[in-house]
Amino acid sequence: MPPKAISYRVKEGTTCPLCSFEYRREKLHSGGGRLIAGNLTKELRRLYQVSKKFGRVYPLAYEVSTCPNCLYSSYENDFNTLESGELQELKAKSADRRMQIEKILGPLDFNEDRNLVLGAASYLLAIDCYQKRGIDVAPTPKKAISAMRGAWLFGDLHDEFPGKGFDKVQSLLYMKAVGWYSPMLEIMSTGSEAHDKFIRLLGPDTDKNWGFDGVIYLNGYLSNKYLDQITTTEEQRIAILERNKQHLGKLYGAGRSSSSKPSVIINLAKDLYEDISKQLEELKGTAEAT
Repeated sequence: MPPKAISYRVKEGTTCPLCSFEYRREKLHSGGGRLIAGNLTKELRRLYQVSKKFGRVYPLAYEVSTCPNCLYSSYENDFNTLESGELQELKAKSADRRMQIEKILGPLDFNEDRNLVLGAASYLLAIDCYQKRGIDVAPTPKKAISAMRGAWLFGDLHDEFPGKGFDKVQSLLYMKAVGWYSPMLEIMSTGSEAHDKFIRLLGPDTDKNWGFDGVIYLNGYLSNKYLDQITTTEEQRIAILERNKQHLGKLYGAGRSSSSKPSVIINLAKDLYEDISKQLEELKGTAEAT
């Protein structure tokens, strides 16, 4: 008996709006011991144990739709919603997309079943394509989520193939995520990009959608982790930390968990709040001493 498959191809074909290439999207099968949930990281990533039946499975690798011919990539709901200007620009950049991604990962064939390499590539391609999309598809949150997920997968690639420079790509993607999470927080407050276009994708992983709470927490986590890289003065550091502290304080509140705010996100936010408070004390103390 052949081994059970990790994924399957949907029956209905998909036609790329850029190049008219037709292919069948690949989806991850659910259940059957394919995903054995492990710990949740401080970045809200769900780790999975290696399955005896299926080996290591990367559910994130199946989230982005990518045309195998021209490498146009997006989340599924946006795939066929291109405006004429977007279509023309993305079509004109098809050769560039392939050249740039293959500089990093070598020759790629998205006709093959998804794996770690294709999954990591799909997020770089999605970021590149969303750079050329208008606000109607809410590109900023999708770039932020794609950068976060891509950073995780390139970290996995570095673990599998050290010395290939994948850790450098991971660092770049983390910095991209830092740059997009702050405006995403603003977008969720103002509605400048439609919530219904991205709210179901906030994750940041696929096992649970932490929604607005996750955005608040991760914005604080990322800007705190990369504080020295995104600031040049103590005044900037203090301003960012104080803003994050205010947001995190509202998130964990009195520390009571509920169905909308599970204890795990409250505890993570509280720990980060306390860490930021200590940093602020040290920074302000240094500033006063000088």
